[in-house]
Amino acid sequence: MRYYISTNIVTTTEPIIFPPKRPKAITDRTLEPVMQMALEDEEDEQQQQQQTKRFKTSHSSETSDDPQPIPTLLPEIVVEILSRLPVQSLLRCRSVCKLWRSLIADPHFIKSHLSLSTNNKHYPHHRLIFSTVPRINVKSCPLYDVLYDKSVNALELDYPLKHPLKSVWIVGSCNGLLCIAIEEDTVFIWNPSTRRSNRLPYCGFKVRSGGYVLYGFGYDESTDDYKVVGISCVFKNGAKYDIKVKIFSLKSGNWRKIGGFPRGIPLDDSGKFSNGALHWAASRDFGSSFSWTIVSLDLAKETYGEVLQPVYDEGEKDLTMGSLGEGLCVLCNYHGIRADVWVMKVYGVKDSWSKLVSIPYVTDPGRNQFSVPLCISNDGKVLLQFVSKLVLYDVKNGSSSEIQNFDECLEAYTIVESMVSPDAPIRIWR
Repeated sequence: MRYYISTNIVTTTEPIIFPPKRPKAITDRTLEPVMQMALEDEEDEQQQQQQTKRFKTSHSSETSDDPQPIPTLLPEIVVEILSRLPVQSLLRCRSVCKLWRSLIADPHFIKSHLSLSTNNKHYPHHRLIFSTVPRINVKSCPLYDVLYDKSVNALELDYPLKHPLKSVWIVGSCNGLLCIAIEEDTVFIWNPSTRRSNRLPYCGFKVRSGGYVLYGFGYDESTDDYKVVGISCVFKNGAKYDIKVKIFSLKSGNWRKIGGFPRGIPLDDSGKFSNGALHWAASRDFGSSFSWTIVSLDLAKETYGEVLQPVYDEGEKDLTMGSLGEGLCVLCNYHGIRADVWVMKVYGVKDSWSKLVSIPYVTDPGRNQFSVPLCISNDGKVLLQFVSKLVLYDVKNGSSSEIQNFDECLEAYTIVESMVSPDAPIRIWR
């Protein structure tokens, strides 16, 4: 059974019954009759007024009581319905009327829609975004299909400055926004759901021989601002190196220099956002006493810190840092044996590190290893990247399966669809 919205509803003595919540969001196909009916109502407004007038006249001739007004949906109900629709449906709903267009553009509505979409554990608004090789591209597919259908029907995305010969690097995601770098020096903040993008000014860091440039992307809740951090690392003679750090504010629209990287050398990877800070894995040196540490940069205070790591098991291992949901995550790979997934439950508290799952290697992976999980569902499905493939591990039965119809993946992120603008941050409710 389908349920439609109309600005005019015929009076009935029966109570209005709303359908039960469904695990999947209302689809565009369901919404099209809604928009069509609303548009027809507006276009035939004069005709409806005449019909209403005739209705009142005939009704008053039959009874002496005052005619009942034609009821309309309460604004609160309209907001509740719209806030549960996918972004593509909301983009179409903006054409229904000026009132809906204004509502959908309201910062409070955008924040509410984002919160509902993020917390929906059936993943109707979540997508997997990944870059491909050898043909350079960025693709997207529903996360639900990957987790439960174990197959991918990915669509190519028209990202900014798309070119088959220019490399694209997904720096990070936050609140439905992606930060991407083209050829490592041209940086965009991009909303793939609304297709709006914002090209950042050049930060001044050039990629040189014997050096590299890193970025990180996150949200500063204290100032309601999205920020990008750039790090330039250039190696010099005598095991010396020069590190410079700049930060970009979406509100101010410019780059600023901040204090240099405090602890050793950041490894060649993007900063991972969690709890209002960006995090990099860093090494103190490259000698026999090689050590691995987690350096944090608070986006509000613009101060550095160190996040203490969990107590790992003994044995030869490789560590990979990432973020899982809103928590900081470390994947500990024991060569050819298993991979342990650690998550920090309470940010900054060492004792809060918890080992969520240990994933065994079914066959000898050689030098290859799992990545930090992209997602862990409520029913125990762990989505990971293994080399250029996606693997789904089921915690309940210990089985592993490869996702079918999946191109060779360079890097992947999960993202929630949102109406957040890459031009102006959304004010957080207090």
